[in-house]
Amino acid sequence: MDYNAHLDAAIGKLHDEGRYRTFIDIERRKGHYPHAVWRKDDGSEQSITVWCGNDYLGMGQHPVVLAAMKEALDATGAGSGGTRNISGTTVYHKRLEAELADLHQKEASLLFTSAYIANDATLSTLPKLFPGLIIYSDELNHASMIEGIRRNGGAKRVFKHNDLDDLRAKLAADDPAAPKLIAFESVYSMDGDFGPIKEICDLADEFGALTYLDEVHAVGMYGPRGGGVAERDGLLDRIDIINGTLGKAFGVHGGYIAASAKMCDAVRSYAPGFIFTTSLPPVVAAGAAASVAHLKTDQALRDLHQERAAALKLRLKGLGLPIIDHGSHIVPVVVGNPVHTKILSDHLLEDFGIYVQPINFPTVPRGTERLRFTPSPVHGPKEIDKLVHAMDNLWSHCALNRAEMAG
Repeated sequence: MDYNAHLDAAIGKLHDEGRYRTFIDIERRKGHYPHAVWRKDDGSEQSITVWCGNDYLGMGQHPVVLAAMKEALDATGAGSGGTRNISGTTVYHKRLEAELADLHQKEASLLFTSAYIANDATLSTLPKLFPGLIIYSDELNHASMIEGIRRNGGAKRVFKHNDLDDLRAKLAADDPAAPKLIAFESVYSMDGDFGPIKEICDLADEFGALTYLDEVHAVGMYGPRGGGVAERDGLLDRIDIINGTLGKAFGVHGGYIAASAKMCDAVRSYAPGFIFTTSLPPVVAAGAAASVAHLKTDQALRDLHQERAAALKLRLKGLGLPIIDHGSHIVPVVVGNPVHTKILSDHLLEDFGIYVQPINFPTVPRGTERLRFTPSPVHGPKEIDKLVHAMDNLWSHCALNRAEMAG
């Protein structure tokens, strides 16, 4: 077996399809986000503006967060020193879990090293707790949800995206006595559309199902205290398990679930992804707790975030660019070809100092390849002007169609 030949073939296929992904070496500088420095392979440097980051509100640079992390670092050092069960639970972890439970108006929360692990570990563990569980999963759910459901060995039903009739039909076709869970998202990050939370909760009540809501692209940004779309819509009490991240709007690192005390206790006791993983460093937990607490009261930052997103969408629509607009903070511009998408991304970076990564298959369907912009409150009018002018120039240069997509 020529193993290297197989590796060459696999990587070569990505190059041939225009889907090969490259890392660029960037250095964020405190107090200057979204501006950063791109360190090129030849040793030179270029100033760039990050337009595809998940630090949606700039909290990774917020003085409240940095002060909490410095204090924790001086008090405890770097790592936690163990799993949560063996020496890795500190006052910082408990404080963060209390903040998150309060945020989502739940009895408890449970920290994981990432929201991916939180989804994977929880969804793969639930059939152990509810034998015979059937999980109904939206077809556009995160890869971490799909993986957790796949690994659990239980029954699954994939329903068409946001299609309530299809979900109802699948629920009605199964044994009424079987335990059921509906897994879906509040904001789907590739198109920026919202899940029909209330209507899915209604179906869950009708068919006796639990609800599992992934809010990773909404926590911190929606709701009067940043509790997500479920909080915004007054539906927190109807969601059984909420998954969230600390690495996007909260600007730090980690993931979690929020649920009843019994649910969190059972998951922490049975999920290998929790039991056998070193806990978050106390310094990270401290920064995340400070961020969550701050955003419960900073509605002005959330409002400014939505204003910046609306401004960018309006400007791009004015150019006739094919953007998808479902009213969220995510701004996808569909190019429709992986090679063209990569060319646009490369030119934006090299010629204009604008960093946005191509989004290609399998993340999105073939033919819908796109650039996905994530404006933040710190992307001001100057940054928006520069981006809009660059997109106008390059769209014409590449002779791409200008036709706004329906939201």
